[in-house]
Amino acid sequence: MSEPVAIVALALDAAIGWPDWLYRRIGHPVGLFARVIDTCERWGNRPAHGAMRRRAQGVATMGLLIGIAGGGGWALQAGLAWALGPFAWIGIALLAFPALAQRSLHDHVAPVADALERGDLAAARRAVAMIVGRDVEELDEAGVSRAAIESLSESFCDGVAAPLFWLLALGLPGVWAYKAINTADSLIGHREERWRAFGWAAARIDDGANLIPARLGGGLICLAGGGGWSTMMRDARRHASPNAGWTEAAMAGALGLRLAGPVSYDGEAHDKPWIGTGRKTADAADIRRALAVYRRACLLLWVVAGGVQLI
Repeated sequence: MSEPVAIVALALDAAIGWPDWLYRRIGHPVGLFARVIDTCERWGNRPAHGAMRRRAQGVATMGLLIGIAGGGGWALQAGLAWALGPFAWIGIALLAFPALAQRSLHDHVAPVADALERGDLAAARRAVAMIVGRDVEELDEAGVSRAAIESLSESFCDGVAAPLFWLLALGLPGVWAYKAINTADSLIGHREERWRAFGWAAARIDDGANLIPARLGGGLICLAGGGGWSTMMRDARRHASPNAGWTEAAMAGALGLRLAGPVSYDGEAHDKPWIGTGRKTADAADIRRALAVYRRACLLLWVVAGGVQLI
């Protein structure tokens, strides 16, 4: 793909993102994937079915989902090539940029820092609850700050680096198949009893799809933050996910913080290991530092995308 599809898609996402007014009017393309997953889950994840049957139906669900997303992307890309010829790349970039989340992620994390700077811990908890799945009611300023930074660093992979990677590799079919896979993992790829069998395929495929982007993203955060390499290499595997730990450990090392650690979900405590050996205390200033590292890492992705497309 020699045309500047990825650069234009990144620029559109950075400039306008996916505005709230547009989301309220038409939703987001991943909403289609969520509806397919929900329909298949109600059909294929019935408690009366045995674990093997539910796993097989989860595999079938992923095949259907990837076929819809990848096949739809291929049809749109082929149609644009037929209709627009040498200018098809413009249409491809327009259809690709909603799969990226540079601006959206930044715009969801910054309000957490804003609220903490106003001294409004309750508002900060509400803001961070929009981007994390853990219980936030009892979090203090440090806990809220760490949660925001963890979400920012992990989402740098699945919201920016991984979609860009698959856009560069496979064009529209690649980027939208990835978004479908990642949506499925977030909805059904869990270890709880209800999801373990049916969501097995979603979790494993998502692990594979993020394998290279996670390590690339971690390296870019270290470059953008001016350090963190030793922390990333030592602590990346302490995360429950085989991929999320790379960007989180990189951010912990770059900022000199300790992230992750004990957390509560739905009132149940989980004694997760700490990532990093720095401060456990964090505040709005650390969120601002993390956002600055994130912006520089995104710019480095632009450089990577430009270099790949020149090659």
